[in-house]
Amino acid sequence: MSPRVCLAAAALVCLLSSAGARAQSSDGLNHDRILGVIPDYQAVNDATSNTPPLTPRQKLLFFEEETRDPFNIMAAALSAGLSQWDNQTPKYGEGGIAYAKRFGAALGDFTSQNLFSDTVLACLLRQDPRYFRKGPQAGFAGRVLYSVSRIAVARQDSGRAAFNASGIFGMALGIGMSNLYYPSASRTGSVMGTRVGTSLAGWALGNVMTEFWPDIHHKFFPYGILHRQSPPQPFPRH
Repeated sequence: MSPRVCLAAAALVCLLSSAGARAQSSDGLNHDRILGVIPDYQAVNDATSNTPPLTPRQKLLFFEEETRDPFNIMAAALSAGLSQWDNQTPKYGEGGIAYAKRFGAALGDFTSQNLFSDTVLACLLRQDPRYFRKGPQAGFAGRVLYSVSRIAVARQDSGRAAFNASGIFGMALGIGMSNLYYPSASRTGSVMGTRVGTSLAGWALGNVMTEFWPDIHHKFFPYGILHRQSPPQPFPRH
């Protein structure tokens, strides 16, 4: 996720309303939304061996749900608009056609990285693409370090920890695939290096948000984002 997409996400949080939190469902995905808006399909609250791995079909569903989520599509549209504003990467120029190309490229970037990481490589390497929370029993600094370390460490379907090859190589394959539709001015080594850096930064930020959101939700929004007041009290008995 690039800084532009992060900015787009923040703007959308201000524009969209809250939805109630839902627990882990039978499809293996978490349908809660951070701040009631940002999809958090990857979150797993029970990091013990009691949580079964995703089946190949569920990994495909994970990819489909992330890719078609309205928030992510709107974030791609806003990201394309920010790029269009000052003609930044990908440099398609100006005008309506250029914006359409940027929007298509933003969707292509997001879709290809998800496809390679969450489905293709996750199935081939038998790795779980979800994020398993450390939980509030650990200290703040330890949880932050754990969140960032999950970029390099994944859980195998067997339950053991391993190098996160599906996530790292999936990201690299998605960025490399963009060279098929990016203009020549945006296919340089420096541009690709910057995209790797921003993708890693966005990934780390997403992990930290997933780690701490349930705690924030419980402390500050126990009755929902738009309903912070206490529940109604019963009439006093005389």
